[in-house]
Amino acid sequence: MTHLWIRAESRPNEERTGITPAGITALRDKGIRVTVEDSPTRILPIDDFASAGATIVPEGSWPEAPRDAIIFGLKELPEADTPLVHRHIMFGHAYKGQSAGARLLKRFAAGGGALYDLEYLVDENGRRVAAFGYWAGYAGAAVSLLAWAAQADGKTCPPVHTWNDANMLQDDLRAALDIAPCGSAIVIGALGRVGSGARDLCAQMDVPVTCWDMAETAHGGPFPEILDHGVFLNCILATEGVPVFVPRDSVDSPRALRVIGDIACDPDSPFNPIPIYDAATSWAAPVTRVCEAPPLDVMAIDNLPSLLPRESSLDFAEQLLPHLLTLDAIDTGVWGQAHETYLKHKPEERT
Repeated sequence: MTHLWIRAESRPNEERTGITPAGITALRDKGIRVTVEDSPTRILPIDDFASAGATIVPEGSWPEAPRDAIIFGLKELPEADTPLVHRHIMFGHAYKGQSAGARLLKRFAAGGGALYDLEYLVDENGRRVAAFGYWAGYAGAAVSLLAWAAQADGKTCPPVHTWNDANMLQDDLRAALDIAPCGSAIVIGALGRVGSGARDLCAQMDVPVTCWDMAETAHGGPFPEILDHGVFLNCILATEGVPVFVPRDSVDSPRALRVIGDIACDPDSPFNPIPIYDAATSWAAPVTRVCEAPPLDVMAIDNLPSLLPRESSLDFAEQLLPHLLTLDAIDTGVWGQAHETYLKHKPEERT
């Protein structure tokens, strides 16, 4: 019998889950055994998972799971060098040259396990089958507008925290913008998942939005129009061929631009389209100020969907469930493709 083991998240400020109690019921109806680790931070209560028929085990007990269990989590495993003997489903951040990723892949190679990276779980057209992108765009636009309002009051953006739901976020943001309305924003990548979330949030806040996508950026720049907007929201991943949207010298140019929300957030990439900053920001310090006169703040939080853990979890879990229901055929379909991707990146075995 296929056995799916849902581990507790160990990363700070992480309340999301990739499966709901309704998903547990569907998996059990398919004949898949489900174990769920207890967690003091998961947005959905453990009693609901138990009522759905999951076996409940202590937090962090996945290393002792039966070897044939498939371990499912969202974010990184606790740092260690111990071999990984299980098959793991998670966002591994291991295939783009990250130093922590290389260490993770060595652990899998040493233990004989395998990584099924959720970022590389794609359909026949190469499109991800489940993603948090919409809520990254939504929350990223919200924090960027909070930064705008704070700056207009002579401050920098205060620390952020999880909101119980999107309505509460909207109430807080509307109160801030009532004091300091934002006259315009530009979204690049407006037609994608991330961009649609950013656009929706701006529309709810009555912020006029200029929407750009591939057609508007195909000429490769420069893009002086970006400087004419108060807020710029970047929803384009840093990959080879992506043009520079805000070059270093633009900081000193005449500009209306006061806040950049780099929702894609890849400052370490050699293809970073916003090379005026070099490190992600945090919940405790949501922006970094790259210019004082006039001020220019960059918001670059790398776990934005976690700010809205309920909505983002329910959305992601609904997208992923049809594929979890095929885990009894893990060597085929999207899982088989994800395993092939792992094998391409797996370190060479030493003889």
